[in-house]
Amino acid sequence: MARTDRLMRLMDVLRRLPQPVTAARLAEETGVSLRQLYRDIATLRAGGALIDGAAGVGYVLTEDTALPPQSFSRLEIEALMLALSGLEHIGDATLSRAGQAAMARIIATLPDAQARQAMHRVMRSWRRADQRPAVTIDMDLLRAACWEEFSLRIRYRDLSDRVTEREIWPLGLSYGSDALTLLAHCRLRGDFRIFHANRIEALVRGGESFRPRRAGLLRDYIAGRADTSGTTRG
Repeated sequence: MARTDRLMRLMDVLRRLPQPVTAARLAEETGVSLRQLYRDIATLRAGGALIDGAAGVGYVLTEDTALPPQSFSRLEIEALMLALSGLEHIGDATLSRAGQAAMARIIATLPDAQARQAMHRVMRSWRRADQRPAVTIDMDLLRAACWEEFSLRIRYRDLSDRVTEREIWPLGLSYGSDALTLLAHCRLRGDFRIFHANRIEALVRGGESFRPRRAGLLRDYIAGRADTSGTTRG
């Protein structure tokens, strides 16, 4: 892991976990040895982060100079916490952890009174057990393809149980209550398609880049939806 990424992960853990946090817990969460953990704590302190504590006692992040102070109304705080906590229900563990890290950053930037309001919010997100089918593909690769605008080669089993292999330009993901779907431009069909992520049996990085066409493709898709009843699935 790159040094910068390792230090950012350590800061995220210090923001997220109840304090004081033991060195052993920090090392476990960041995937480093205790010796490396102590070096990373020293590096963060040298960079301006105020971290109280010591080996054998635990550590407390008392001031995070990397984050500017922010201020929200109590209702805004409740809205942010409610939206982020909703990620726990969508069945994507990586995305849920990202939401928790974002929540920790938000709380770390708040004045003390507002931080207490965030920790003692009264609104909660609840829904019945998720009925969405399990997705087994590499979601990190799928998200990266959407962000960085490169093609994917997929093996797909459609709703009629036919299996095809095709190259696609992935445009966006939609988390519904019963399915995770992918909007893409299918190079095989030469048109937009919506794929059920749980029906993608395999995917690898393709050989095409569609940068900077993504914005234009999305405009074409939206315009097409205004003229038709919807996009063909698969």
